[in-house]
Amino acid sequence: MTEAPAPALTGPTLWAMTRPGFLVITAVAVLLGWATAAHSGFDGGRALATLVLALLAHAGANVLNDYHDACNGADAANTEGLFPFTGGSRLIQRGQVSVRTTRAVAWGLLGLVALGGLWLAAHSRGGLWLIGLSGLLLAWAYSAPPLRLMTRGWGELAVALTWWLVVLGADYVQRQAFFWLPACSGVGLALLVANILLINGVPDAAADRRVGKLTLAVRLGPSGAAVLYASLALMAHAWLALGVWAWALPVPVLWGCLSGPLSAAAALLLWRRRLQPQRLAPAIVLTIAAAVLHGLGVAAGLARLAWLGG
Repeated sequence: MTEAPAPALTGPTLWAMTRPGFLVITAVAVLLGWATAAHSGFDGGRALATLVLALLAHAGANVLNDYHDACNGADAANTEGLFPFTGGSRLIQRGQVSVRTTRAVAWGLLGLVALGGLWLAAHSRGGLWLIGLSGLLLAWAYSAPPLRLMTRGWGELAVALTWWLVVLGADYVQRQAFFWLPACSGVGLALLVANILLINGVPDAAADRRVGKLTLAVRLGPSGAAVLYASLALMAHAWLALGVWAWALPVPVLWGCLSGPLSAAAALLLWRRRLQPQRLAPAIVLTIAAAVLHGLGVAAGLARLAWLGG
């Protein structure tokens, strides 16, 4: 790919490349993992390392996605996206950074994650290797050929699994063992994070279709995407209620259901405006807020239970 010379990489540009507004959901997932392990004590050094590595991994995956969307033409073709929510960071398209630099930054960030992960794994038990390698594989496979899961309609599943692993990993680093509580507690958050990707794909669908990027939103169409969105939101909240009913989750996790009205409002807006994707920004904001509130609610409920010694 031939490129015009790009400006030197600056701190603000590097920060913008990571799409920092979306990193909050990773911080919430780590917080939830800490909360599920609250009964097992808390190692501040390992906790900080977990948070930093999770954020770097998310940032690296975002930059890698920008690189591959520049290579396949999806971002260049996307003139209908709802920026800054969809369509990537747009830095390559505005000439603020080169494709080559974007690739170097992506692999540099993921390389830091790998090195930091080696250190953290050396101070943890062997299960962390499985979690970390699985997370890095999903971050790569989401965008990169030959798998390119995002173009095959598997992007939402990959994203859900990735954020579920973040919860599991944050708990494992503290607990030093696999346990059912983080595995169960992280499901709802994972489903709501998948909904962020799903609804973001609706405004991008026309451009993605033109370049052969067959995301789930492209494959299902706006009506199908809206129905799936409502189904995932319902499943995320029903999962908590079912877990409590089956004694698999403690009652305080129901604080996570505070996100239900936000998800319901977003689902309604998506359905009403599914044929007017340029009007979906409020629904996208509600979707992000629902995932954040859900994770914080479940974490707060578990933390309170641990604080009270329940």
